[in-house]
Amino acid sequence: MGTEHRAAVEITEPLLRPEDTAAADVDSEVERIPEWKEQITVRGLVASAVLGALFCVITHKLNLTVGIIPSLNVAAGLLGFFLVKSWTGLLSRFGFQVQPFTRQENTVIQTCVVACYGLAFSGGFGSYLLSMDEKTYKLIGEGYPGNRAEDIKNPGLLWMIGFIFVVSFLGLFSLVPLRKVMVLGYKLTYPSGTATAMLINSFHTSTGAELARKQVASLGKYLSISFCWSFFKWFFSGIGDSCGFDNFPSLGLTLFKNTFYFDFSPTYIGCGLICPHLVNCSVLLGAIISWGILWPFISQHAGDWYPAGLQSNDFRGLYGYKVFIAISVILGDGLYNLIKIVSVTVKEICTKRENLPIVMEAVDGGNTNILADQKKQDEVFLKDRIPFGFAASGYIGLAAISTATMPLLFPPLKWYLVLCAYVIAPALAFCNSYGTGLTDWNLASTYGKIGLFIFASLVGSNGGVIAGLAACGVMMSIVSTAADLMQDFKTGYLTLSSAKSMFVSQLIGTGMGCVIAPLTFWLYWSAFDIGSPDSPYKAPYAVIFREMAILGVQGFSELPNHCLSICCGFFAAALAINLLRDVTPKKISQFIPIPMAMAIPFYIGAYFAIDMFIGTVILFVWERVNKKDAEDYAGAVASGMICGDGIWTIPSAILSILRINPPICMYFKPSGSS
Repeated sequence: MGTEHRAAVEITEPLLRPEDTAAADVDSEVERIPEWKEQITVRGLVASAVLGALFCVITHKLNLTVGIIPSLNVAAGLLGFFLVKSWTGLLSRFGFQVQPFTRQENTVIQTCVVACYGLAFSGGFGSYLLSMDEKTYKLIGEGYPGNRAEDIKNPGLLWMIGFIFVVSFLGLFSLVPLRKVMVLGYKLTYPSGTATAMLINSFHTSTGAELARKQVASLGKYLSISFCWSFFKWFFSGIGDSCGFDNFPSLGLTLFKNTFYFDFSPTYIGCGLICPHLVNCSVLLGAIISWGILWPFISQHAGDWYPAGLQSNDFRGLYGYKVFIAISVILGDGLYNLIKIVSVTVKEICTKRENLPIVMEAVDGGNTNILADQKKQDEVFLKDRIPFGFAASGYIGLAAISTATMPLLFPPLKWYLVLCAYVIAPALAFCNSYGTGLTDWNLASTYGKIGLFIFASLVGSNGGVIAGLAACGVMMSIVSTAADLMQDFKTGYLTLSSAKSMFVSQLIGTGMGCVIAPLTFWLYWSAFDIGSPDSPYKAPYAVIFREMAILGVQGFSELPNHCLSICCGFFAAALAINLLRDVTPKKISQFIPIPMAMAIPFYIGAYFAIDMFIGTVILFVWERVNKKDAEDYAGAVASGMICGDGIWTIPSAILSILRINPPICMYFKPSGSS
């Protein structure tokens, strides 16, 4: 989500440690696997709605600030376990008879929550939908070639809910018939899904439940600390959040002018704890290259390369270099990984096309317990079938509704273009889902950008910007939800959850997200100055996506001097760095930066890179001091910090709506100034 990123977890061991196997076998012999309808409970759906709303708030905040969204699957599974366990424990104390909380119900909750908050990203509230609004249009410039006043559609709660409803369900139906081939035939790993299954399985053993309780306690502790700290910071932030700790020149005033400072953000420190060390270091390196070297160098050529005295958001000046160089790196990284994943997918399919077993038979001399467990998993997974006719008719029916509806919402996107998108979307969804299963890279936004360029150029100057952005949403929603569903099928397979309950819970979670994601976004939109360069909620991808749509229509004719040459250099550098990462040995490639992560601070600033690097330093030291504790609790601590800061956003937004401003503006100036 957010920017494409690789999960920090790589699965290189069995789901349960060897010493736990005996206990797990005893449990599996006596455990009754509930029917698929019993796995979906009212209490589970209530918990899913609460957590889905919380994670939508967090996702929107990250989307509108830096665009990096770490995986919250672990937090969803952990908090789902905590909420239902607390509820059943409370009822039991009062003498009520409660239904046992199973790993299957836990899996359903996690699936619902991920489907819900996933729409806060794929719904485009920080990217393609926001790119259509008047503020982004004015930010680029009313006289900028290709940036037409007619290509505006301001956010509206009702039309956004309608749009999300008509595009978000198709991905769930596009690949359902291939679930057996993807999970049992190709035996794709889906590292994040497997890691989530490992976590949920461990919760429902005696030792795992005890660890889960400690993890929840740790999460709650840091959630409280983060919330209280964010509340404390608010008092000093002044009107418009222009003061306070968020603008603290902790590294000196000179570096502060180039956005190098520590802004005391629990969210970004938590992201640094969750994201891999290489991602955090890549972000910091990108900040140093851009804000430490490149932008100061280009600024020295003001009046030569571009007119001097332009406003900070004028695309004819330094701002144009920032946006287009960031775009070039993002596109270079995305293109390389797309070609790589498609190539790997085709190679794997060609290699395995002669051998697609639906159920793996036991072989003599194998580990009896492991093979018995696998046989049980296969049996449960194949028990509740989802008919091909149901999936096909569902996809065709929803595609017909969407084809008729999309031109009403976005007139430049004609019905036949929408129909073409839905014809080719299942193939792209398969590629993305297969690639995600192999590498854990979800390239949904890359496929969306491809759709953006193609449809913007097809429609041309008369509405191509809106058509491209809307088509981006169509493609992005389908390939993203399809990959999420396959990942959840893998989780369900390993937790002995019914495939039918996984599919239904995805439908329910998506339905929740269609309402909750726009509502939580509307909270931000009503309370804060979204999209302003001086706002904490800069919405960086809104400008980037609109500029990409304009490029698709107009080309590169209006770029500042030497901007295209520099962009080509960074595009080639992104390709070369990725190639170098793939051809060098792992002991070397693990230190080569990730171009996509490097590109993020180019446009936004260096401050969040400092926070994330502090998070990764904390984790690095923690791992050296006590690796076991770091593995067990780092995710919980990070999730608590992110959730606490995210929860504070709600009262902060309410205060802003009520026009209640912080009482103090704390700011800094040189000691010699008056």
